[in-house]
Amino acid sequence: MKLPKSLSQLPIAHRGLHAAGVPENSLAAFVAAAERGYAIETDVRFTKDKQLVLFHDDTVDRMTDGAGNVSAFSFIDLRELRLERTEERVPLLEELLEIAAGRVPLLLEIKNMPGIKGNEIAAAIAKLTARFPVTYAVQSFQPMYVRAYKKLCPQIAGGVLGSGERFTKSMFGGSPFWRLQAHVIKHCSMNFIVAPDFISYRAQDLPTAPVSRFRGTRLAWVVRSREEEADVRRFADNIIFEGYLPHLDRIPTPPPEVR
Repeated sequence: MKLPKSLSQLPIAHRGLHAAGVPENSLAAFVAAAERGYAIETDVRFTKDKQLVLFHDDTVDRMTDGAGNVSAFSFIDLRELRLERTEERVPLLEELLEIAAGRVPLLLEIKNMPGIKGNEIAAAIAKLTARFPVTYAVQSFQPMYVRAYKKLCPQIAGGVLGSGERFTKSMFGGSPFWRLQAHVIKHCSMNFIVAPDFISYRAQDLPTAPVSRFRGTRLAWVVRSREEEADVRRFADNIIFEGYLPHLDRIPTPPPEVR
């Protein structure tokens, strides 16, 4: 399944169009991106009571006035926390789907959640998105999540995330298998099993062999200036950006491909 044309053409706003006073992965950031016509990237994970929320970190410490793992909060309790001392709250995936439906496409990153099987998270996302006329694709650093989603929804494009950064054990929660996990992320070495439709690779690490030899669509994350964008577009088909506004005037805006 090819990545929808809109997601291969429209610049993709990383965690929405966030800025001072407009937190990442907030409804305000999503509305700002949609109003300007950008595609939207966001992070999807379960709460304790298996609600699908949009939040990047494993813990709430950095982004809210609370502390602890997201997975330890029920949605009702999580909703009590404020994002970056604003009145914005942690949103549900359903709320973003209401904003994006018929307007802009979405790129949903499924966060790696220990103990959560690919079939479970894939089924939850697929059931919810089916209720809305929205174009979307999924991606993850966890290849088996992508594999599960592609098996359940072969009509939806699925991609693997990659990075050439220097990893540490702490970045993988102290997992004894962290070196293997880091190798998979750096080399996209599960591609022969997953058969991803696109690769989304860290911009600072391009060009790199896993991306150069890939025959599908190639995305670069996170691009933070027009100068960096011009450089990265030599190696990638589209960008995931933040901190500036990419040009849209030369990019055709196709009607949403409703799935």
